[in-house]
Amino acid sequence: MRFGLLGTGYWAAETHAAALAAHPDVEFAAVWGRDPEKASALARRYGAERYDTADDLIKAVDAVAIALPPDVQAELAEQAAAAGRHLLLDKPVALTAAAADRVAAAAHRAGVATVVFFTKRFETEIETFLGSLAASGPWDGARVTLLYSIYEPNSPYAGSAWRREHGGLWDIGPHALSVVLPVLGHVDRVAAASGPHETTHVLLTHASGAVSTLALTLSAPENARASEYLFAGPPGFATLPASSETPVEAFGHAIGELIAAAAEGNTEHRCGAGFGAEVTRVLAAAETARRDGVTVTVGGSGA
Repeated sequence: MRFGLLGTGYWAAETHAAALAAHPDVEFAAVWGRDPEKASALARRYGAERYDTADDLIKAVDAVAIALPPDVQAELAEQAAAAGRHLLLDKPVALTAAAADRVAAAAHRAGVATVVFFTKRFETEIETFLGSLAASGPWDGARVTLLYSIYEPNSPYAGSAWRREHGGLWDIGPHALSVVLPVLGHVDRVAAASGPHETTHVLLTHASGAVSTLALTLSAPENARASEYLFAGPPGFATLPASSETPVEAFGHAIGELIAAAAEGNTEHRCGAGFGAEVTRVLAAAETARRDGVTVTVGGSGA
């Protein structure tokens, strides 16, 4: 499959581009970025062609991988889907529920395959574990603690404007939801509050009756960083295992699954644009709940 890459930042270069170049079923053909010099350098590095506009790149390929800020991604993903191009997207799909829904609707209308790269869902050990967890339930709930920092010396994400503005809820919240939702099911209601160190605390009530909590920040103090996924219920306690795979290897799995979905005419991938839109709706509800001090019904209004 002939792929083009939209984006030239660290994640685009070191994960998307590296995996596309290494995949045996991919012709990594094209690069576009908002910085032409970075786009030229990245294209040279991987033997691809730099395109002057995103529109020209979309016309020249079978599929696009997008590694851009979510609001930019959503607009280009909708455009690429309308042109009949398969979509390999990053999380979150968009910064509003409406924009994410438009991407999913455009892909559905065009009948194109879509995959959203929620990293853990493409790590083989993690995905196998989540399947066994879902099968062994029901579970009463989960607690996810992701206290990170992107402001360390030499962090490649320290200058990311959208991460600085939207914080852990929108950057690492999608990872948390991608793990919790396949085990506990859809979210009905969301409450949220802000805490010290720009931490967002989220309380999710699932349609199954389970309740989960998320603690999320990109500004954790050096001695207070943590990453834990804990499930509890009648089967006992379960924590998410570590993965032995790198992000590049996981992204390679995502590429392979997009190619297979396109070949099979499968437009409903488990991590497709529809799931990406579901995650975005929960994030948007949490943002409203945190801002207004209300409980929000997902897809509905505060109460």
